[in-house]
Amino acid sequence: MKTLYKFLSFKPPLSLRLFLKSTQSFYNKSMNLIGHCFCGLFLIFFSCAPTPKPKVNIEIQLPKSYVTRFTNDKITVDGKDDEAAWITTEWTDSFVDIEGVKTPKFETQIKMLWDETHLYFFSKMKDPHVWGNLKQRDTVIFYNNDFEIFIDPDGDTHNYMEIEINALNTVWDLFLTKPYRNHPKVLDQWDIKGLQSKVYVSGTINDPLDIDQFWSVEIAIPWESLLEADKGNKPPEGQTWRMNFSRVFWDFEIVNHTYHRKKDAQGKHLSEYNWVWSPQGVINMHEPEKWGFVHFAPKSGAEKIHETAYPDDAALVLWMYHHYRATLVSSRNSNKSKIKFPIRESHQGSGFVLEQIITPVGTILKSKSLKTGTTYYINQEGKLTVRP
Repeated sequence: MKTLYKFLSFKPPLSLRLFLKSTQSFYNKSMNLIGHCFCGLFLIFFSCAPTPKPKVNIEIQLPKSYVTRFTNDKITVDGKDDEAAWITTEWTDSFVDIEGVKTPKFETQIKMLWDETHLYFFSKMKDPHVWGNLKQRDTVIFYNNDFEIFIDPDGDTHNYMEIEINALNTVWDLFLTKPYRNHPKVLDQWDIKGLQSKVYVSGTINDPLDIDQFWSVEIAIPWESLLEADKGNKPPEGQTWRMNFSRVFWDFEIVNHTYHRKKDAQGKHLSEYNWVWSPQGVINMHEPEKWGFVHFAPKSGAEKIHETAYPDDAALVLWMYHHYRATLVSSRNSNKSKIKFPIRESHQGSGFVLEQIITPVGTILKSKSLKTGTTYYINQEGKLTVRP
């Protein structure tokens, strides 16, 4: 113990103490410099490191829905809705602008019925000047004011039909194998076998001297023709199809007592108005994933179906197609940055995850619903496939 005390009490010579002091000063300065450098590097590293992106909460506007009722009453296709079955049938909401923002000039509504043999449509379009000049079937009818129907029975966005009809009851019916964004085969000469249509004008067509009230169109399509685009072989009782309806309206001018589409100062036709049942968000009817839901009520009528009952995963599928369209644009434009997968977002508390699968024949987008357990796939052609 004494030896240890003597060691601790030992006082080094002056020269040694000066050396130790200079060494300690150098050590302190060195450690301070290293400390500052380390802190700087620490800040640089963590400020440059990527931070995980938070899950984005998104808003999705669901398409409109309609329940079409079964009828045992005989429907006579005459352009009028004066049968008891039509009188008691609910109208859809009034049409809106295709982009869902502007209010149309004139009101348009539609209603539907079905029976064992046909699906029926009746639309009423208010218009103070009813006119038309296209009389040849399968011409481009939307160069006149017209009413249009789009039907995709199985909702996969492929193999759907389009019907256009003007106030002269001239019809253009066509079949598309897929949307225009995917370069479809457009079958212009395809005709809906057994289609019946009739137009009624409250006023006088092609007479600019009077004021008309409206024109209406009534259409009946046999199930055997409608089911060409569906896997079923009987009316879809209790099922839901995708549909939308459009009204094309043109500003006009009267030359020599005749209606013409209005032109600007350069002689170019003014753009048409597009008024629709379920808004598309863009001026493009050929995004079938945005069409409305039409549910076929049971024959008995015992089942009460809520007017706004959507398929459980409607929001998820719409969200998938939003990213599909963005991916399509990115793949076709070298200036666009490539989209990174997986994509994670949420809607009303539900988490959405979108994966991309690379296959020898192209890419597939995949998402599984946390609500129903159903898995959805969209291939590179935009076709939707559902796996329970």
